[in-house]
Amino acid sequence: MVDIATRVWNHKWKIDPIVRSLIDNDFYKLLMCQSVFRNKPDATVTFSLINRSKKVRLADLIDEGELREQLDHIRSLSLSRGESTWLRGNTFYGKRQMFRSDFMEWFEGLRLPDYHLEKRDGQYELTFEGKWHEVMLWEIPALSVLMELRGRAVLNDMRKFELQILYARAMTKLWQKVERLRGVDGLRIADFGTRRRHSYLWQDWCVQAMMEGIGDSFVGTSNCLIAMKRDIEAIGTNAHELPMVYSALAKDDTALAQAPYQVLADWHEEHEGNLRIILPDTYGTAGFLERAPDWLAGWTGIRIDSGDPATGAEAAIRWWQDRGEDPTRKLVIFSDGLDVDKILELHSRFAGRVRVSFGWGTLLTNDFRGLTDGDALAPFSLVCKAVSADGRPTVKLSDNPNKAMGPADEIQRYKRVFDVGAQDRFEVIV
Repeated sequence: MVDIATRVWNHKWKIDPIVRSLIDNDFYKLLMCQSVFRNKPDATVTFSLINRSKKVRLADLIDEGELREQLDHIRSLSLSRGESTWLRGNTFYGKRQMFRSDFMEWFEGLRLPDYHLEKRDGQYELTFEGKWHEVMLWEIPALSVLMELRGRAVLNDMRKFELQILYARAMTKLWQKVERLRGVDGLRIADFGTRRRHSYLWQDWCVQAMMEGIGDSFVGTSNCLIAMKRDIEAIGTNAHELPMVYSALAKDDTALAQAPYQVLADWHEEHEGNLRIILPDTYGTAGFLERAPDWLAGWTGIRIDSGDPATGAEAAIRWWQDRGEDPTRKLVIFSDGLDVDKILELHSRFAGRVRVSFGWGTLLTNDFRGLTDGDALAPFSLVCKAVSADGRPTVKLSDNPNKAMGPADEIQRYKRVFDVGAQDRFEVIV
């Protein structure tokens, strides 16, 4: 097993690339990329870094030259032969050849496009603009780099034994969580922690701890590189990015109202079985379910990623019942700000009523709260989102207005089109 503290100590003398592979990325990004490659190959999209936690002044912590060095290194990466063979030949969700030959030929020749970086008011403005299927693959690596460089900056002045103790405490903290999850009947958890992990090495350690600690209850990881390396399932389906961009490309309000369903119609043509998971909260779950076409009720399940998770699951159960579906055969994936208490609470409430699964993210792979002075390593809410498509702004409403994004006038337009009324606000944990 890698001595993480020693590796962190050695960062002080030489560059240690944070992202070493194009598949050090989330599986859902590759699935979405293939769909975009097929259905929207000419769309031009801009992604932008958004730090929701303004008190964390990244530009004051992270050296610009070091950040550029890491980003430039990512631009030099291409698929290795082994990675290409794994993607082409592996079975994902029971399906052989998940990735088509035309997509793989393009991906094998890909180098990520250029970026734009500048400082403003203690933050970095980092943007990526180009063909959607190219720039979308920047999101996860960019976040991984910034999160790890922030961690390195905080740890830079620690001596070797201080680092050893820090990581020993962090390992103990995670293992105590794992012990609480042991033996919970029917529990299913996947690692969703790539985007805001403490580091690649730490995420890999967390995955190994989950594999040993809860056995078959750990169903896989969203991280493709770790899935390949550890011979476990790569987990993921789709994200808010798809309906956000499709909606921005809509020509009028009528097309806008149909955009979230057109996304899923395109996805329906590409995938089947467990990949048919609805993410309904981009413009409000209640309205999405009320207007959803009947064929969507036949999909495998729903992922709940904002608002009160229990409320969202109850709404899904009622919707399936109203559409003549048996909820006990459906899958509900919880994935918003989870930690052990919430996982156990939701599992206890919904196990037996639906098939329950959890995508455990930042508080699995980056929970150093209470382990440093001033909580300098506490996780924070950093995202990289598609902010425009073909020159038109994107909008996200969410079931939590604290996660909403987009110009104010467009937010009001979307609220009108999707009939979104008053919403409760929830703290954005990560």
